Amino acid sequence: MHSKRASPGRRVIAAAVCAALLIPSNVASASPHPQAQATTPATTAAAVKIPNDQLDSLVAPIALYPDPLLAQVLAASTYPLEIIQLQQWMSKHPDLKGEALAAAVEKENWDPSVQGLAALPDVVKRLGDDIKWTADLGNAFLAQQSDVMDAVQRMRKKASTAGNLKTTEQQKVTTQVVQTKEVIVIQQANPQVIYVPAYNPVVVYGPPIYPYPPIYYPPPGYYAAGVAIGFGVGIAMGAFWGGGWGYGPRWGYGSVNINVNNRYVNHYNRYNNVNRYGGNWNHNPAHRGGTPYGDRNTANRYGGTTRGDSAATRQASARQNSGASARTQPAAGANRAGASPATSSAGANRGAAGAGGDRVGNRNIPSSSQGSSRNGNAFGGASSSRPSSSAAGRSSQRGSASVGASRARSGGGGGGRRR
Repeated sequence: MHSKRASPGRRVIAAAVCAALLIPSNVASASPHPQAQATTPATTAAAVKIPNDQLDSLVAPIALYPDPLLAQVLAASTYPLEIIQLQQWMSKHPDLKGEALAAAVEKENWDPSVQGLAALPDVVKRLGDDIKWTADLGNAFLAQQSDVMDAVQRMRKKASTAGNLKTTEQQKVTTQVVQTKEVIVIQQANPQVIYVPAYNPVVVYGPPIYPYPPIYYPPPGYYAAGVAIGFGVGIAMGAFWGGGWGYGPRWGYGSVNINVNNRYVNHYNRYNNVNRYGGNWNHNPAHRGGTPYGDRNTANRYGGTTRGDSAATRQASARQNSGASARTQPAAGANRAGASPATSSAGANRGAAGAGGDRVGNRNIPSSSQGSSRNGNAFGGASSSRPSSSAAGRSSQRGSASVGASRARSGGGGGGRRR
């Protein structure tokens, strides 16, 4: 494969996106994860933990998503540049539907959590159009994963207490006890049909203590009379549902699990030969694309940069991640459907460097690759699996893949297109 120089237009878009993500956030810097690397002398000051009222407002726009979709959005939010790439790619391929869309996005060099969103244009638009909020959400999730999951439950409890969260023909809402914690579980009524709930947080939860994110919310006329949550047209997941949902919350443990049978997770594991046997979701810094992390401790843990770093430091980190990406690129021909895992190069990322195509930030947009894989069982709902040793997982600078396995029961997710 040959590489192609980035077009001036793409360089301008990349610069604009990176500049937006470098603007200081309104959300406080998060605390280090218990498994974070030791800080250097320059980073001895402890990061400030995001308070609960801010976390509540941050998760408010997605807290009522069905469990599998919620978990996937949280994982994908840690890769904001890839979400922008996906949004741009979808705008260039509006005619792709069903299996053709599922197979085409599988060839792109993105994290499985991002690839799997291609079936849900409304969700991609929400995340891409409001990329600053998306990046803040991802940064909070990386630094305080358990706290973010608790915030989701607090907001679900508020909506339920107000009488605005209940079982409908689109979703099933239940209360369960997991690891002594009482949690509200939301699953889609039909595991293979997905609806994205639309709602205004002020209406559903009540006035916030800390302001809700200043992003788009449907106007009052969108909802049926007397209904606080609206649903668009259900989308049959079809090919995207192969192997079941890829992600699910582990309520009671404060983490997210991975279903290795999911089409995109399975494909990623098959050709990268990493963590194929189970565990929690792990962030893969090789797919971060040079986006700064929310605080120094998280940046240290994943070998990245933070907003306060100099341009030279950010560029050096970007080159390092790009090099790691190149070192873990699959061997030629490894992405053919049905190829044996033994034919792929070891590593955690299908290489971005050296692949044909344009670039966004320091990331290549490959012009082509091959591959397809699907297997398995449904995935979602409340998890009763044993806790793993880390909620956010460990990751090297080469990037351990966002993979793992679910012991969760079959469940649902949600999604749909607004009319």
